Amino acid sequence: MTASDASSTPAIVTAAILVIGDEILSGRTKDKNIGYIAEYLTNIGIELREVRIVADVQEEIVSALNGLRSRYGYVFTTGGIGPTHDDITADSVAAAFGVPIELDPRAVAMLSERFPADQLNEARLRMARIPVGAELIANSVSKAPGFNIGNVYVMAGVPSIMQAMLDVVAPTLTTGVKILSDTVRAGLREGDIGTALAEVARMHPDVSIGSYPFFSDAGPDTNVVARSRDPEKLRRAMDAIKDMLAAEQAKLS
Repeated sequence: MTASDASSTPAIVTAAILVIGDEILSGRTKDKNIGYIAEYLTNIGIELREVRIVADVQEEIVSALNGLRSRYGYVFTTGGIGPTHDDITADSVAAAFGVPIELDPRAVAMLSERFPADQLNEARLRMARIPVGAELIANSVSKAPGFNIGNVYVMAGVPSIMQAMLDVVAPTLTTGVKILSDTVRAGLREGDIGTALAEVARMHPDVSIGSYPFFSDAGPDTNVVARSRDPEKLRRAMDAIKDMLAAEQAKLS
């Protein structure tokens, strides 16, 4: 990266995920996409700020989508672009953007790579209905495409297909400065270090510091995680955390 490239890199690029589907809300289907997308975005320098889950109700999808796309740099939706009557994501996105939805010949051509003409029935052709003005997202797994319109990326809910689509989308995204993180095992319970950790966090306002309790064979313990875009600030905060932990351990020994 050149100096001019670095200066043009935005510090923070934000995103949200909108998960669509009654099956997620009912618990019948366990979401496997949120964690994957969150980690993927973090690794490429995009900060996930919000996740919403909505039912297969057009008014709710439109309302959530319009709220998120006005607030964040990108919105990634999953679910609701299949061949059945309750797959209404494409219609809802078209409504949110105020554009028509039409059978897209590019999408039909993609589906034709998998299905012979006599199997491209009305249900399957629903997957080729795309909001006017959208760009298609290729699907190497099952051919039925996702699409992108504005800052919204509409992807499948099936994890393997969503992941393939995200690989296609990622190189086209504007990314920011990556968040760095470091973790230290406290060897103490969260309640043992809460007050002292708060003071460390106060002294390092540009570093996000969190504590995460867990149980090991030795009993209750805590991981302390620090996150920052600045490696030097992260290093100083971690040094302070380690010094604090050593002091708190000494008090209890």
